[in-house]
Amino acid sequence: MTTVPIAKADFIEGMAKGMAVLESFDTERQRLNATLAAQRTGLTRAAARRHLLTLAHLGYLETDGSYFWLAPKVLRFSGSYLASARLPRVLQPTLNRLAAQTQQSFSAVVLDGSEVVIVARSGVYGAPSRVLAYGLHLGARLPAHPTSTGRVLLAALPPAQLTAWLKACSLHRLTPHTITQVGPLRQVVAKVRRDDYCLAVEEHELGVHALAVPLRNLQGDTVAALNVVASPKQVDEGSLQRDLLPLLQEAARELRGLL
Repeated sequence: MTTVPIAKADFIEGMAKGMAVLESFDTERQRLNATLAAQRTGLTRAAARRHLLTLAHLGYLETDGSYFWLAPKVLRFSGSYLASARLPRVLQPTLNRLAAQTQQSFSAVVLDGSEVVIVARSGVYGAPSRVLAYGLHLGARLPAHPTSTGRVLLAALPPAQLTAWLKACSLHRLTPHTITQVGPLRQVVAKVRRDDYCLAVEEHELGVHALAVPLRNLQGDTVAALNVVASPKQVDEGSLQRDLLPLLQEAARELRGLL
């Protein structure tokens, strides 16, 4: 996702701070007080407290008087995006078709800073009711560096942007297999660029294999990544590449004229 340039005179500092406070809630910290919010946003404790109280007054946060947590009203943003954005609407029929054809779970993902965001997801036809990868739902944000989709999207960045990304983002370890060094990750991304697909084996979550390909428009720009997630108990690496990779690649070719 790109950032739109803005003149300093047009930038509303208070809105930016309020959004920073709202974005400071995540799966690691679901409840924050003023001190924690200040630490996460770089604001003073007094400023963080005012923003928390304002967001609670507007209905975006709930509170017990000390701690704050997200209220259901924040879902208005994601709901409005999913209802109005063109990309999820275009991709959804293809994701559903692939899932019905294979009984696996498919997602479409975009890059946002150090993370990838799921913007469309298939139903899981005939697959176990448990979603294979933790947090695999619409709007979920996952670290880019250990995920198949993240690496596909990183491979599409110009060299200078990739270097800047690697310098700015922390490569946290999620499993014993996660690559956490810049050099090896750069090599993996280079291989993904050559292969035009990525297979990530138990790097984001143990017991989960993920395969991804880029989704490009007619101009050749990568606008998203398409992936399938499977358990190695059901589908091994060879089957992923032999049976599912051609399906992903064909779907990407079919979607190109729509993106």
